[in-house]
Amino acid sequence: MTQQTTLIDPDLAWQAVQARDRSFDGRFVTGVLTTGIYCRPSCAARHPKRGNVRFFASGHEARDAGLRPCKRCKPDDVSRDEAAVAEAVALIEAAEEAPKLDQVAARVGYSPTHFLRVFRRATGVTPAAYARALRAERAERALDTEDRVTDAIYEAGYSGPGRFYAETGKRLGMTPSAWRKGGEGVTIHWAIAETSLGDMLVAATERGICRLSFDEDEAALRERFPKAEIVPANGEMADLVARTVAAVDDPARPHGLSLDVRGTAFQEAVWRELTRIPPGETRTYAQIAAAVGKPRAVRAAGSANGANAVAVLIPCHRVIRSDGSLGGYAYGLKRKEALLERERGR
Repeated sequence: MTQQTTLIDPDLAWQAVQARDRSFDGRFVTGVLTTGIYCRPSCAARHPKRGNVRFFASGHEARDAGLRPCKRCKPDDVSRDEAAVAEAVALIEAAEEAPKLDQVAARVGYSPTHFLRVFRRATGVTPAAYARALRAERAERALDTEDRVTDAIYEAGYSGPGRFYAETGKRLGMTPSAWRKGGEGVTIHWAIAETSLGDMLVAATERGICRLSFDEDEAALRERFPKAEIVPANGEMADLVARTVAAVDDPARPHGLSLDVRGTAFQEAVWRELTRIPPGETRTYAQIAAAVGKPRAVRAAGSANGANAVAVLIPCHRVIRSDGSLGGYAYGLKRKEALLERERGR
């Protein structure tokens, strides 16, 4: 067995090939050793025998193994669905007001119902949700640069204060004015707990955990949230800390903890994809980029992975390099390896 086959679940990949499941396009390619070609999982060509198949994380790896791309499914080309999603994203990003689904679908040549499935499969969200996240991202930038919140409202593309507060108040985890002032007025409780992987910092707002890290203390928390009120945890946080420690001890078990995290639309898409990786399995940065509809944004996917503020609960430790090595981890490769081994039941 080669190193690459350990990165892809061969049974799951073969099921995807047999079903010609387009949702797996971009996540791996199928190499057919007898013909010397590699294909998309959704290729319409006749299925090869299972024993003649080898799975690769990318066309580049397949070519390194001496294979050539299929002329029928053209695995190295951007598919029609991928092109349509890219065009739709560009349309949404360029519009002053979020276009309606039927408008976007007509522009890219799909029916609204079908394109809704295509867009959600590629990005993890609907076009409307993508537009809301984009507008909230613009609001965050505007709040950092505008002197008045009212100016930021219109700069970000909102029709008025009511819609702005309704959307961003939920997404930012704090009021817009507090966001502009670096978290001023927000209270964050924190505690340091002993775990089997070392001392762990847990910090939470009233909405949920906003920071989970190792080898950090109150000073690091104050540097991250300079305008917030940082106070030691009270007795009400004991259960939260205990459940977080349990999540570190058994990272494969669903934790059910509320989180208060924020990022750009792309970062949040990456973080959602991380939570979809089954415990004990890994994905490459390239696979994550493809899964969120940005197959060429491999480096950006790596940066988004590194920007994750809540270790373990958003499992950035499940992402590795294309060559099979663990890559980096903010809290040390030994911890990353330990988390993966626990998920695999070793």
